[in-house]
Amino acid sequence: MFDTICSLPLTSEIFALSIHPKEPIFAAGLAGGHVEVRKLPEILDAEGNYTQCDAETGFGCVELAWRTRRHKGSCRCLSFGADPDVLYSAGTDGILKVASTESGQVISKIAIPQDQSSHFENAPTVIHALSPQNLLLATDSGSLCVYDLRAPTYFTSPQRPQTVLFPHEDYISSIAPLSPSSTSTSGTSKQWVSTGATTLAVTDLRRGVLVQSIDQRDDLLSCLFVDGLPTKGGRRSGEKVIVGNSSGLMTTWERGAWLDQDERIVVARARFESIDSLAVLPERMQLGGKVIAAGMGDGSVRFVELGINMVVDGCQHDDVESVVGLGFDVSGRMISGGGEVIKLWHEKVEGDPPGASATTNGHYSGESEDDDDDEASFSDEPVPGGQRKRRRKGDGREKGKDKHRVQFAGLD
Repeated sequence: MFDTICSLPLTSEIFALSIHPKEPIFAAGLAGGHVEVRKLPEILDAEGNYTQCDAETGFGCVELAWRTRRHKGSCRCLSFGADPDVLYSAGTDGILKVASTESGQVISKIAIPQDQSSHFENAPTVIHALSPQNLLLATDSGSLCVYDLRAPTYFTSPQRPQTVLFPHEDYISSIAPLSPSSTSTSGTSKQWVSTGATTLAVTDLRRGVLVQSIDQRDDLLSCLFVDGLPTKGGRRSGEKVIVGNSSGLMTTWERGAWLDQDERIVVARARFESIDSLAVLPERMQLGGKVIAAGMGDGSVRFVELGINMVVDGCQHDDVESVVGLGFDVSGRMISGGGEVIKLWHEKVEGDPPGASATTNGHYSGESEDDDDDEASFSDEPVPGGQRKRRRKGDGREKGKDKHRVQFAGLD
């Protein structure tokens, strides 16, 4: 289904990946505290049509827009805002930072509330911009902070969260907003699903926690809201939440029936191959029904078609490290992150030679790509990508101005 275009080596392990909803841009948060934003070649014109460009003529490249050591500890999570000109990041230093997507300049800083009942730091786990008015921040203690972005002092001075909720007794692993109701006048989501430890919960912005599922006896690690599904039998709607757990099972939850799962899909036969990330394929890539991409703990990405509830294809991101970040940019290219590498993928076309996405009888294989270069070090201040130089660690000699540009043969 997909072939790899190129691999982007990182200086430390990736903890978070966020993809711009309107432009071919993505951001990565690293274990070393760095945040970097990269730009992909344009392959769509202003009207959304595919055009011949540098990506097709062999001169396309992934540009480093900016990179900085944003947090003193690791960068645990990051997300583009509902206004994608803003990038949110949070780290183990207990600080949530708001920065300009274009320049990387910090606009505001917010201290993450600490758990007074514990001597441990209340590290962030998930950031999600629910709407232009509200930002959600989840933590290891199970608290969920709701920030009001309309506050007059939001971008000028630190503020406390508008509300602190506790939908789970333990850490919160993922958040997925539900679509607004048909009677909504704002057109923005007011409810969301979260997973934490072994339960799923539904929370309303105004009414708080509405319901918590029964104990699933398995860690729930990722979730994704999917609509447009066919309605049949006793289903109330064509909307479901897809949840990935720690034992390789994908479960479906029908909207409105939150106490227990609806269906179970076996994604990984091997025990303890967790589903760490989820993404839905763009409409033009759907096979017959909705197809979900699942980032696995064994380093593979597996594609599950809903309806038949089967794995239909797969590709290998890494042979060891799990896929912690997964998604699709505006042009339909898949971006996966795990370990110390980010990989870009394009849709496989008929006649392409078999690559990392080859499958044989349901077994996924792919060769890992080794990089012989020494680890690069960068300045801690964000500067335009074209002005940055990579230096060999230890000897200080220049490796060249364009080493942060990764060239590849083309995009389809």
